[in-house]
Amino acid sequence: MARACKLCKNITEENVCPVCKSTELSDDFSGLLVILDPKNSLLAEKLEANEPGNYALKIR
Repeated sequence: MARACKLCKNITEENVCPVCKSTELSDDFSGLLVILDPKNSLLAEKLEANEPGNYALKIR
């Protein structure tokens, strides 16, 4: 089951976020943003995502 990190919004199936190493994960999220090139992405900049991956737009 996929879960989203409450700190960096990365979506993962692990128990610990691979991006920020947080354990604060939520099953309740909506929206999906796939970031391939964070250095050249305005959306990645707005989301403060520095790593490529899948990110949630909203976490509850």
